[in-house]
Amino acid sequence: MQYDTIRYDIDDGLAVILLNRPEKMNALNTQMRAEMADAVKRAGTEARVVVMTGAGKAFCSGQDLGDRANADNIDLERTLRDEYEPLLRAIVDSPIPTVTAVNGPAAGAGANIALAADVVIATQSAYFLQAFSRIGLIPDAGGTYNLPRAMGLPKAMGAALFAEKISADEASAMGMIWESVPDIDFESHWQARARHLATGPTMSYQGIKRAMRASLGNTFDDQIALEAQIQGECGRSRDFKEGVLSFLEKRSPKFEGR
Repeated sequence: MQYDTIRYDIDDGLAVILLNRPEKMNALNTQMRAEMADAVKRAGTEARVVVMTGAGKAFCSGQDLGDRANADNIDLERTLRDEYEPLLRAIVDSPIPTVTAVNGPAAGAGANIALAADVVIATQSAYFLQAFSRIGLIPDAGGTYNLPRAMGLPKAMGAALFAEKISADEASAMGMIWESVPDIDFESHWQARARHLATGPTMSYQGIKRAMRASLGNTFDDQIALEAQIQGECGRSRDFKEGVLSFLEKRSPKFEGR
């Protein structure tokens, strides 16, 4: 697929997807959603970690409302099912770690796409906004699933009902994202984080993703059985052998990944 609304770059196991409609604060239209889904899937076959970030001052301002000429003819159910769901599934089901480097405001569906990633790193001046109730809607793009799990039901309910900004620092403090980073250090920091994952034990990361996400719907018995299964798979990998050997030899490991 040719990319017109995003940029895709890969270097030494790190794939970066740049949302590239800065004049629209990287608002999501049909084309961008399709291109992002394709790029995330592509990264899963070519890279060892994928990072999504935004061009300009915003990460993503959500749905491009100007993409629809007549609000009376919008089929939001079809849009979510046919356009947002493939993108969200690509992010959640990716075999490699997915990271969002939130470089600025993340609003509406843009916030919830950011939160769908495995790790969210935000610059301190960024914020998250569930703006949906301002136009008579509910949080979508996975928001009603991820928000109560990320920040607890009381905070998620307030965020959705009041549609108030949540600063990056607040989001980090409540466990909604992994970390908030000073603006001056943001780009070098997320790149260092991503490079760390790109040189890590990919099979271990894949197992972590499977186990953590499955735990949300599993019983305790189901989960410890899954842990044993995945641990057995990881224990037969070259990276496990390298990890143990490097520990015994007191050196840094050199993981092969997949």
